[in-house]
Amino acid sequence: MDSTYYSGLVDRALDGQVLDTSQYEQILLDPDIDLLSLVHAAYAVRTAHWGKTVQVHILNNAANGKCPEDCSYCTQAKTSEVDIEEYPMKTTDEILAEAKLAYENGAFRYCMVFSGRGPSKGRTEQLAALVSEIKATYPLEVCVSAGLLDDEKAAVLANAGLDRLNHNLNTSEEHYAEICTTHTYQDRLETLRAAKRNGLETCSGLIAGMGEPASDLVEIALTLRSLGAESIPVNFLLPFEGNELVEPTGLSPEYCLRVLCMFRFSNPSAEIRIAAGREFHLRSMEVMSLYVANSLFLEGYLNAKGAASNRTYEMITEAGFEIVSDFSANALVNRAEATADERPVEVNGKSVIKDLQDLRPAR
Repeated sequence: MDSTYYSGLVDRALDGQVLDTSQYEQILLDPDIDLLSLVHAAYAVRTAHWGKTVQVHILNNAANGKCPEDCSYCTQAKTSEVDIEEYPMKTTDEILAEAKLAYENGAFRYCMVFSGRGPSKGRTEQLAALVSEIKATYPLEVCVSAGLLDDEKAAVLANAGLDRLNHNLNTSEEHYAEICTTHTYQDRLETLRAAKRNGLETCSGLIAGMGEPASDLVEIALTLRSLGAESIPVNFLLPFEGNELVEPTGLSPEYCLRVLCMFRFSNPSAEIRIAAGREFHLRSMEVMSLYVANSLFLEGYLNAKGAASNRTYEMITEAGFEIVSDFSANALVNRAEATADERPVEVNGKSVIKDLQDLRPAR
């Protein structure tokens, strides 16, 4: 491909044009498309909307395990045999203490995740009270992931000041029944639509590497564009012995970067987050993801360990990016170095599970 191909991708993305699905598939599959030139083009779109900033998100796994759903990729599913640390919903005091830690550790957004199909009316009101208290106490953006929601529950959370609701599509409509049978793709779509109807921003992404063809990833990208998803976490399937779906397929570092680029070109102004699988699948090419994505998770994922925080902050700053935080980059690196956890994120080709100290750092 000559230089006009890459400049054309940039121009059309910045003009808000939507390419043909075959053109997005080409980004994923065509060996004649040079990876560095592709990343450079995606970087031009990224910087036009986000500059060189990186938003840091920290997850609070606020209720872990015992989920009645059978999502085959998930360690919390009723069908999973992964030995995770199960616990009911954390107390308000513990969640608030972890919000404080997240803020002090550099989080721009605090993401609370609650296992289960969806919250009851009472649980929704409890979550709303939590959101209000966190927003009143710390200068954090707050995101909640609580399963399936209707308009009434979305309105309660919106009225409490929730910034964003997370509910991932995960895969295409055609492929959905292959990964989950206890709820449908349409259930997930309707949750996102309820959030939008009630004035909430939406965070919705995917998991690549679950056996889907490239065309499915394009379908997800264009669906999220049509929904106006403000935030798109791009996950790459992590292998956990004991899950129904264990082995990722087709996830070379180059392909992962191509997936990120395709999402940047198809959703140019969205917050593209390099999410689970960043360390495991991108390996030595991990830093290149920042030239496409403008946010990431710190301190690991739902039940999977992530890289030590000091290493992640050093990667961001050494590449010349700016952390969006009330604290300086040096202060964040120094704080992270003082509590650095150098345990590996994988052993024998499988992801390492978080322990209770990882999951409940404020106890």
